[in-house]
Amino acid sequence: MRELQCTSLEVQDISGGCGSMYGIDIVSERFRGLGMLKQQRLVNEVLGEEIKGWHGVQLKTRAPDV
Repeated sequence: MRELQCTSLEVQDISGGCGSMYGIDIVSERFRGLGMLKQQRLVNEVLGEEIKGWHGVQLKTRAPDV
């Protein structure tokens, strides 16, 4: 996730082990001033084709605390 310049990134398989659903928690300065939808669209753009094979994803995005 170099494209997002993450200061924190956590990825968890929340599918029960089959790898089809993930929980992703991302903290990035690039999110500062953006609404939640725009933040999540940035993540979706970066994941591109990868995300299309997943059953689902739970995204938690935010800018770092000041």
